[in-house]
Amino acid sequence: MKRQPRLAAGRARALGLPTRGTTNPNRLRRMDRWLVDTQASVLRGSPLVVDLGYGASPVTTVELYTRLRARFPAVSVVGLELDAERVAAAADAADPPGLTFRRGGFELAGLRPTVVRAANVLRQYEEAAAAEAWRTVCAGLASDGLFLDGTCDELGRIGGWVALGPEGPRTLTFAVRVASLDRPSTLAERLPKALIHRNVPGERVHALLAAFDAAWDAAAPMAPFGPRQRWVDAVGRLADDGWPVLGSRRRWRLGELTLPWEAVAPI
Repeated sequence: MKRQPRLAAGRARALGLPTRGTTNPNRLRRMDRWLVDTQASVLRGSPLVVDLGYGASPVTTVELYTRLRARFPAVSVVGLELDAERVAAAADAADPPGLTFRRGGFELAGLRPTVVRAANVLRQYEEAAAAEAWRTVCAGLASDGLFLDGTCDELGRIGGWVALGPEGPRTLTFAVRVASLDRPSTLAERLPKALIHRNVPGERVHALLAAFDAAWDAAAPMAPFGPRQRWVDAVGRLADDGWPVLGSRRRWRLGELTLPWEAVAPI
């Protein structure tokens, strides 16, 4: 069994609740792809990346490591879990250089990572507790760090995440397999904890999803060319209607939609 690094003297106890543990291989591919493709400036050099709350199996942590290392070979990845048995099992199976597992939670085990990914973790918390977790993780980031808090369905076909820096939330991104999408308002099921209860009239995120449904309906003539073309046309219509859509058409073609946090922040 591989020996786990000792916690520094006086370090705060691990913060958080054990995750439910369910996961599937390739479930977080869309979040990982966005991270690798759009955050190169953060990942250059020798960054430390933390996968927070990886669950009963370390498979998605290993996938994150593999995807990052393919583009950024000096990246180190640490999987953090509160459950000591999960940590021990993952550490026994970990062989690649630069991939380790430790016990820890929102306090990040005293690490100062460049990137933290927490997928399907904060959905089990109350809104106030999730907000406190945001503050704790952001305070533990490196000065140029990035925190991804997201959620997705069991197969990873539809997901959403907030990208935060040390100063707080920056952007909201949705990523979907467009062939599986019924209507854009289906994205409401995968809003992060900070927004899922805000999908009501008068809130910005509700207005966004209503506008996206309207754009989707207006893009119906593109349907014969495939759902991807309809998605791209609908996103373009959102932008034309004044929504501050970020990214290029290339990102849209991947089934992504990214907006500044200010466009959807709770009122």
